[in-house]
Amino acid sequence: MALLIEDYAIIGDCHTAALVGKDGSIDWLCLPRFDSASTFGALLGDENHGRWMLAPTDPEATSTRRYLEDTFILITTWTTATGVVEVTDFMPYGDRRADVIRRVRGVSGHVDMHVELRVRFGYAGALPWIRQMPEEGDHALIAVAGPDAIIVRGPELRANDHVHAADFAVTPGQKVDLTLTWYPAHRHAPGRIPVGKRLRKTTKWWRTWASASQQSPLYTEEVRRSLLVLRALTHEDTGGIVAAATTSLPEKFGGQRNWDYRYVWLRDASLTLHVLLEHGYIGEADAWRNWLLRAIAGDPNDVQIMYGLSGERRLQEWELDSLPGYDGASPVRIGNGAYTQFQGDGFGYVMLALQAARRQGEKESDFSWPLQRALMTYVEENWHRPDNGIWEIRGPEREFTHSRVMLWAAVDCAINAVREFGLDGPVESWEQLRDEMRADIEARGFDTARNSYTQYYGSTGVDASLLQLSQVGYLDANDPRMLGTVAAIENELLQGGLLLRYLTESGVDGLPAGEATFLPCSFWLVEQYANSDRLSDAVELMDKLCSFANDVGLLSEEYDVDEKRQAGNTPQALSHLALVRAADAIAAASAR
Repeated sequence: MALLIEDYAIIGDCHTAALVGKDGSIDWLCLPRFDSASTFGALLGDENHGRWMLAPTDPEATSTRRYLEDTFILITTWTTATGVVEVTDFMPYGDRRADVIRRVRGVSGHVDMHVELRVRFGYAGALPWIRQMPEEGDHALIAVAGPDAIIVRGPELRANDHVHAADFAVTPGQKVDLTLTWYPAHRHAPGRIPVGKRLRKTTKWWRTWASASQQSPLYTEEVRRSLLVLRALTHEDTGGIVAAATTSLPEKFGGQRNWDYRYVWLRDASLTLHVLLEHGYIGEADAWRNWLLRAIAGDPNDVQIMYGLSGERRLQEWELDSLPGYDGASPVRIGNGAYTQFQGDGFGYVMLALQAARRQGEKESDFSWPLQRALMTYVEENWHRPDNGIWEIRGPEREFTHSRVMLWAAVDCAINAVREFGLDGPVESWEQLRDEMRADIEARGFDTARNSYTQYYGSTGVDASLLQLSQVGYLDANDPRMLGTVAAIENELLQGGLLLRYLTESGVDGLPAGEATFLPCSFWLVEQYANSDRLSDAVELMDKLCSFANDVGLLSEEYDVDEKRQAGNTPQALSHLALVRAADAIAAASAR
């Protein structure tokens, strides 16, 4: 059985990422990309579905771990009855190859170590052919199945019923390196890795990237780690940011709400661009803008809510039978069928992001403004259309209030582009449309009896996404209608002091009821509190949310307040994005 979600840390090379457990086991690794099939899949099953364990043989050994400052180089210190040992886990940056390095260093005394390798390619659906490959001064093992191959170097591994294992001892100052390299099976195995050189290079790169950030005056470490998470989840070549490094970690333990988040959502990419601009990453923001423009290029009728890392459009969803699921939560899904949905909010996120880049001095490319104008034509023709909403509802399409506000925001951005920056466009027509859209929202998406906006037209319930109405400029955070909406959200959606996205019991999403509280929504509430003169409430909730991060500062998508544990895919880009925004809002409110 896999560990608690918060018991995992990630290491990554900005192409993919591995989840390393507190017990020393790498239980999730997809090679060579985030969205590749898993080589180690124990996270969604058990050790028989693939893992790479490295830990002391002492069953009473204890461990503490940390990231080397401003990096994703994980250092685990093991204390045993006979001594202390340090394990450094990392994936080298910038080598244009997929490597995992595990360096064991003796600190004191004498420590017996055990390594166990279970390779299961193709989401544990392909048991590889494994052979030893003699190398001068080293032991190497090659595993091959179909298109995938890895070479593992280090202590000599011996086979026993499809498990390869070794025991070795370390003494003070002694270093033992274990390396794994993925390569296409039709090619020759890559050569050895100069571990010390790669460690120094990777450390320098991460620290150089982190040092470019404009330091946050409050929640400094939380913001810094969150920005690093966003970078770790960003594909180096394409600029696409995956929503999380995992698939099918459950939103409800034992339930069916298990989705594949290893893709790029327009929402997340757009919000990332905002955060990067606010924290001084102008060059990186330009890369994200270019990814957005490439992804949505073409006929606006074809715009999707999410894409593959390179902008792939077909993300067909299917269910695995080779992985039983995290603690039995099934099905395990690969791909995400929501890519076929219509979501009006995506147009708003894109236009808001491009507006933020424009205001930071980013110049329009040859096709960026014509593309935005084409999007506006589509919005003009489709803004009345029901959609699946921000949460990718799998029930009937509805007229979601949040979606209508985001479409309003898209038009508002187009108007500002003409009025503020002199770009060409039918601004009077857009202004008339903007007024018409607002009138529609106020007439059909606002419950005067409750003094609150509603989840969708004709409903009486609320949705935490309504907290974004003030964030996107639809109305002021202190507007009585906004305050009434916040009161309704607090009354209806707070659970254990945190927010649900919406009441799943309503049946609106077409799925069995029940899910954990959604961390990004609670951070949105922090932002709303900070912007509406409730600073003490903002700080109290912010401190509570930050306490849910694990020992190395990572947040998943959700938090189960009953079981007091993280839930959902991890680490979650949207959670860390929302944390940064919330910290910025508190800092701004504190300075007023």
